[in-house]
Amino acid sequence: MLKNNIMEIVKIILQVIVGLGILNVWLLRFNSKTSYRGGNAGNMKEEFQAYGLPEIMVYIVGFIKVALAIALLAGIWLEYLVDPAAIGLAVMMLGAIIMHLKINDPFSKNIPAIIVLLMCIAIYFL
Repeated sequence: MLKNNIMEIVKIILQVIVGLGILNVWLLRFNSKTSYRGGNAGNMKEEFQAYGLPEIMVYIVGFIKVALAIALLAGIWLEYLVDPAAIGLAVMMLGAIIMHLKINDPFSKNIPAIIVLLMCIAIYFL
């Protein structure tokens, strides 16, 4: 019983970290330069340009990631949302890793996507 409670607490903590982390990147830091942006991009739009993607993809990917992050957070109370949100965000993180690899970014730029991917996998299996 105690083990199950601890696992559930860890799962919720991961949901909060991932959900708020995604919302931070897409809503608060959208126009900010970070050391993890693809290529030499100074904001999200420039990052997608560096990947060779059309501008509309910024908004499509952003909408999907924000929706999945909200679903992951709502999953604290609505459990049926957790698995689809975790799987969806894991797929999105794989896409981010592929984009960084596509433009030969250094490994360090993949670290946030790898960490979020691993947390999403943990959420799914917890």
